[in-house]
Amino acid sequence: MQPKKPGNTSKWLIFTSIPFQMGVTIYLFYKLGNWLDKKYLIANEWGTKSVTLLGIFVALYQVISQVNKLNKNG
Repeated sequence: MQPKKPGNTSKWLIFTSIPFQMGVTIYLFYKLGNWLDKKYLIANEWGTKSVTLLGIFVALYQVISQVNKLNKNG
């Protein structure tokens, strides 16, 4: 039995949810960096900046893997 292929409607829903996923991921990493700055008294907010940048890379990785998965299935 083959796995069910997503239709046009489900692909549309996946693509419209990607910006929200990216926003939530980046925001959570920002909050983590902000918390690290306050807890460890990091100068010039380097914790927030570096962890937020890491969050951007994680969000981009999630988008690329989702798009690759959709292309492979459909």
